[in-house]
Formats: sequence, structure tokens, C-alpha cells
Amino acid sequence: MSAQPLAPRERFPRLRAAWFPALLGLSLAVALTFLTLPVVAIFVDTGPGRLLDSLGDPSSRDALRLSLLTTTIAVAIIVVVGTPAAYLLATRRFRGRELVVTLVELPLVLPPAVAGIGLLAALGPRGILGPALDDLGIRLVLQTAGVVVALVFVSAPFYLRAAQTAFAAVDPRWREASRTLGASEARTFARIAVPAALPGLAAGLALAWGRALGEFGATLMFAGSFRGITQTVPLAIYDRFATDFDGALALSAVLVAVSAALLLTVKLVGRDALR
Repeated sequence: MSAQPLAPRERFPRLRAAWFPALLGLSLAVALTFLTLPVVAIFVDTGPGRLLDSLGDPSSRDALRLSLLTTTIAVAIIVVVGTPAAYLLATRRFRGRELVVTLVELPLVLPPAVAGIGLLAALGPRGILGPALDDLGIRLVLQTAGVVVALVFVSAPFYLRAAQTAFAAVDPRWREASRTLGASEARTFARIAVPAALPGLAAGLALAWGRALGEFGATLMFAGSFRGITQTVPLAIYDRFATDFDGALALSAVLVAVSAALLLTVKLVGRDALR
């Protein structure tokens, strides 16, 4: 008897099995190319000489110093306040919780201009808390402290969201066992929950820090752009864009390099802490 011809679906089983992995690889290649090409182009068009000249410019050094200072302070505030706040949201169920989470994450979708206007309306001289802050001698608008406030406002939701997810993923039986053995809730938080959630916390910290380093709109509207006082690297790049494109390109390369180094360090520290 002659062999029966294979059904159409049976003729190319390997081809049928390989198309989806190929699609996944193609999608990753397209996404990777699109997302990395602009970054690579900055360094292709910026030679080592331009980078050194950019770092030798006093205004560039001032902007870089201010960016590193303000983002470090902002991230420290975010971690100190945001970690217990995220723990509460992840481990408690209460009425209105979804509304609270929505309000906490709302700055993620606000346009930078709206964030700046909101900060002025809340903390500016004529804002809701403006007179009270003025009575206390606290000035934020057009001050370095205002830069920190703007960075915290736009960056905190990134950390809070990641930290909440990380704490929610911790096995609740670990916390229950700790409490059963006599540990207080604070000790359980510090010795059990935080170490277990550390990779997620590190990822959230990296996201928040990266967002803070790149913040532009809210900072400009709330704190202004004054060299050595409020002009961070993104503002310095914008200031140079129209008159010195090569200088703006070189300063952009510096910011990309610093951002990548900081984010990589945070991730490595979070990974090594688990070993």
C-alpha cells in the first residue's frame, strides 16, 4: 500500500513549532533597536574630546553636581517614607484602599507641566500651604529645596508601586511565623519583609532614581533654571540646545553615562545583598 500523504498541518511540524519563538525574537530585536539606537547615536556623534570639554565647563559641572545632590536627597526621602508606606498598602486591606493607591500613583500619568502647576498651587507663595511655609521661613520656589520637592513628587510613585508589588509577593506565612515566635511587627518588617523584598525594592529605587535624574518639566515650572541653584543637567541641556547643540549633545552623553552607572550600581547592590 502506498503511504498516505501527510495532512497539511503535519507536513511542517518543526516550522509550525518555530514560528512563535521567531516572532518573540523579532519583537525583542525591534524593541531593542528602537530603544537603544537614540542612546547609541548620542555617543556616536559625541567624541571623547567633546565629553572632556563638556566636563571642563564650569556650568556643566555645576549642573551635574546639583543633579547628583538633589536626586540623592530625593531618593533618600522616597526610600525612608515610601518603604513603610508601601508595606502598609501591600499588607493591609481597608476601606478606600484602591482610592489611596490611585492617588499615590496619579503623578505617574500627570504631564510634567501639570505637576509643576500643582506644586505651585500647593506649595507656592500663594498656594494652599504657601503662607504656612512662609511663616516657618521655608522657601521652595526658585530654590534648591524646590528641586528636591519636584523630584520627590514625580519619582516617588515609581518606587511606591514597585515596593508595594515586592512586599505583596512575600509569603505571608513568613510574617506570621515571625510574629508567632514573638517578634514585633516592626522587627518583622525590618528583618523579614524588607530582606525578602529587596530585589523589588532595588528595582523600584533604580526606576525612581532614573526618573529623578531625567526630570525636567516640573522642576522648571516650580524651581526655575538658575545656574548652581536649580539648574540640573536636563535644564542645562535645554538651555544649550538652541545655541550650542554640540555642547548639549556632550552633556546628554554625560547624563546617560551617569544614569546608567547609578542604575547598574543600585541593581548590583540589591542582588548582592541577597547572597
